[in-house]
Amino acid sequence: MPKYLRNISIILLSFLFGEAAQAQCAMCRAVLESQETTAAAEGINNGIVYLMLFPYLLVGGVGYVVYKMRRAKA
Repeated sequence: MPKYLRNISIILLSFLFGEAAQAQCAMCRAVLESQETTAAAEGINNGIVYLMLFPYLLVGGVGYVVYKMRRAKA
């Protein structure tokens, strides 16, 4: 499979599954708005922060390794 077809397939698949992810976010929001305590909302917010942190750490780590490898070559 050519590289461009693989990339287009991945992009199209991400659009297909994006709707399901948005639906789940709406469900979480509805559950949090219906509860009277803020403990659940704080827990969800903390979970979102942790989930956002790891991709940045991974990209930063890979970038650092690539930087070190390219610097060692030169």
